Amino acid sequence: MKPVLLALAFLLELALLVAVGWWGFTLQAGLPVRLLAGLGAPLLIAVGWGLFCSPRASVPLPAPAKLTAQAACFVTGGLLLALAGKPVPGALLVALWALDKALLTHSGDPV
Repeated sequence: MKPVLLALAFLLELALLVAVGWWGFTLQAGLPVRLLAGLGAPLLIAVGWGLFCSPRASVPLPAPAKLTAQAACFVTGGLLLALAGKPVPGALLVALWALDKALLTHSGDPV
């Protein structure tokens, strides 16, 4: 069961990046702004995730701080997806992450 949950966690992380990019590309702005937001926002999330949230984070955080940083990333992604006109997928992204995280934590592997 743990490998399935870890695979789901990875897919959700990719979905987070897609959600943030979707928001950027759907902004009601000129092409340069949409490109900057659509490419820059996911890059910002990916860098933050790599620094603080990944299993091999460059800046290791205590478990509660790491969980808070991960939750902040996913809640931001869900909110941005809702702002892009997709509130149900945004809520599902956050809910699936929370469920997967809870199941992983319960299985003894708080990734």
